[in-house]
Amino acid sequence: MASAAEQLASNLNFSTFAKAEDLKKRLWFTLGALLVYRLGTYIPLPGLNPEAFAQAFQGQSGGILGLFNMFSGGAVQRMAIFALGIMPYISASIIVQLMTSVVPALEQLKKEGEQGRKVINQYTRYGTVLLGTMQAYGIAIGLESGSGLVNDPGWFFRISTVISLLGGTMFLMWLGEQITSRGIGNGISLIIFSGIVAHLPTALAGTLELGRTGALSTPLILVIIAMVVAVIALIVFVERAQRRLLIQYPKRQVGNRMFQGDTSHLPLKLNTSGVIPAIFASSLLLLPATAAGFTNATTLPDWATMIVSALGHGRPLYMVLYGAMIAFFAFFYTAIVFNPKDTADNLKKHGGFIPGIRPGERTAEYIDYVLTRVTVIGAIYLVFVCILPEILISQTGVPFYLGGTSLLIVVSVTLDTVAQIQGHLIAQQYEGLIKKSKLRGGKRGR
Repeated sequence: MASAAEQLASNLNFSTFAKAEDLKKRLWFTLGALLVYRLGTYIPLPGLNPEAFAQAFQGQSGGILGLFNMFSGGAVQRMAIFALGIMPYISASIIVQLMTSVVPALEQLKKEGEQGRKVINQYTRYGTVLLGTMQAYGIAIGLESGSGLVNDPGWFFRISTVISLLGGTMFLMWLGEQITSRGIGNGISLIIFSGIVAHLPTALAGTLELGRTGALSTPLILVIIAMVVAVIALIVFVERAQRRLLIQYPKRQVGNRMFQGDTSHLPLKLNTSGVIPAIFASSLLLLPATAAGFTNATTLPDWATMIVSALGHGRPLYMVLYGAMIAFFAFFYTAIVFNPKDTADNLKKHGGFIPGIRPGERTAEYIDYVLTRVTVIGAIYLVFVCILPEILISQTGVPFYLGGTSLLIVVSVTLDTVAQIQGHLIAQQYEGLIKKSKLRGGKRGR
């Protein structure tokens, strides 16, 4: 028999959405905030020569700049005030999460509930300012070292660049938090999502243009389209897949009444780490090629040239290291975001247990056992989704935006946002049913 939530979800229709005034306000707020973000990606840095930078970017678009340009919605290509994007905040969040597993004081804050989370979020903001300042200053120095990129090099340009880029990052961090609290969906994820989606039509048009000019054959274009559809279907299937552990609660007596023991499930996602492993692996592998691109090739030693050549897109060493690093970060990040011991302690505290498993340490070991095997499947899935498009990109020249990482972000954020919209609609319909039942009860009382 379907649960009450499933029955309500099956009855959702347009009339339910029309009555959900709060949901419509949240959607309009989210769209307005994302529009502000998109406008900001077209405001260039002061003192920069846009034409000269556009030419310089073309030579580096295949490196880490191309990846960052995808995450920033094209702001890097135009060197806009949002060129740093939200990446410093994401990096700071990951660093703080790592430190909560190492530093006992931060681990204790994590267990203190809402107040502890506020303190950790404040530390994350401080880390964002520090990382953003360092990256912005590095960008300013790099721009000054380029030929004709800056109209008037000097400290004034460096300070204005740091202020502009850091201000853009802090504004996006604030905007993401506002979307999360007053809009719909996760604000940070939606900002990255909107940047990728904004360039998908251009990427598709570029692919079709390659077919028109004969650079890509028609059968190959059809294979690419079929691959994209298949990857999307696979992402939807795996991201919604769960391994559910049965949790039972014992019978309890309240007064003279005996209540039957309840049952529930502990859901373990197949891909607990999300898209973080792919982002980390791509960034680390593209660093050598990007650093070499800003250096005179004749000054590099032979061994460095060989490494840079071996780590190029489509090379066997690149593919092997890319897959290995994705698998490593899948396990590493899962261990950070999910603690079996804490989960087992919470179950024991509330009287829950897994049938056949002793509460406490044995439950933690069993959850870790299952989670490890589930993560193996998730890691294989991530490697497959990210490696297969990389092969086609390297062989055909298809843009980054049709790669596995971008598709993974777009589909995952879409699923999460749609689930939140359905949750608001179910809550709206549930409130309507409660009001109707109260009115009926009042009429019967009369």
